[in-house]
Amino acid sequence: MTRSESGGGDVMESMDADRSDRILAAVKRRKAEAAVVQAEEAMVDLVIFTLNRDFYAFDSGDVKELLPYGTITFVPGCPDIIEGVINVRGDIESVLNLHRILAMTFPEPTKDARIVIASRSGIRSGILVDSVVDVVNVAADRLKRPMSTLDKTVREYAVGGETFYGDRYVTVLDVGKIFDRIAL
Repeated sequence: MTRSESGGGDVMESMDADRSDRILAAVKRRKAEAAVVQAEEAMVDLVIFTLNRDFYAFDSGDVKELLPYGTITFVPGCPDIIEGVINVRGDIESVLNLHRILAMTFPEPTKDARIVIASRSGIRSGILVDSVVDVVNVAADRLKRPMSTLDKTVREYAVGGETFYGDRYVTVLDVGKIFDRIAL
């Protein structure tokens, strides 16, 4: 069974690839700038994304690639948190459904949906998100402990707590804790 992106065509794929390339270029540029500039305060690069209109982030050091949502091939017998597998330039990568891991409702993916290829501790996998919003450099001391009102399941995967992006709370999630879940 396969799922494929509806509509779009080559023009949309090109625009999606251009946006992903710009975001990854910004990550690399900010890492290079951080290496050149001696800063007294520790900084953290975050890749901000959405799930059900809420903002979340991964440490950019764990993010290797951003892909537009495309065909995900279902694999019978896999746990429901594994959406399926994709072919990335000849390599087969699993795709995790972060909605299911965080016990959220799972809407049908839109044209803005992305697959974040992440890697940590020898594990590499795609993670399905609703959209990628931005890459930002945040002072480490601006990351606060998660609010007590944060959903217990989400709090379990929050690593550095929360910060703000504009006027929105952003919960920073730990890719390692997410991968630990699939290792069980």
